[in-house]
Amino acid sequence: MKKDRRGQDRFLIAIVVGIVLLVAAAIVVALLRGGPPAYKPDDTADSVAYNYLLALRQGDYARAYGYLSPTLPHYPANTDQFVQDVRSAGWPFNPSGEDVALAVDKVIPGETQTIVQVRETRYYQGGPFNSGEYNDTFDVVLKNEADGWRIIDAGRYWYGCWSSIAQNCK
Repeated sequence: MKKDRRGQDRFLIAIVVGIVLLVAAAIVVALLRGGPPAYKPDDTADSVAYNYLLALRQGDYARAYGYLSPTLPHYPANTDQFVQDVRSAGWPFNPSGEDVALAVDKVIPGETQTIVQVRETRYYQGGPFNSGEYNDTFDVVLKNEADGWRIIDAGRYWYGCWSSIAQNCK
């Protein structure tokens, strides 16, 4: 009988130790996540794509505007015009308080342009029969110009008139 009691005590101690270790691991993970996302050096196409999207997300429109190619058919005349275009386009960043995560999936270099495929994950309150997240990908297209990588299209994070040749766009 004593042996059974001792086995139960060890089992209970193992459960408590396991819980303590899980809590400690959760605290470490939370602390290692760090602060807010940071900009990357603007020396590669994927870094420029990442920085453009981060700048839009943080509302740093002057920085985001600086990543556009001035060769666009309807390049915004200044930052104010860029901001007006962004607001009129209804950007998908946190339109209803959703959490959004963006990650570069793949870089496809080409002769005249580079395509950066970006994976977007939107987190929402899920139910018992769904995961609470939605994944999709889109392309950011860049040209390597004299002063570095510049964006000529950014999928859903783009105002269509900037790259349109249609006369009625502006």
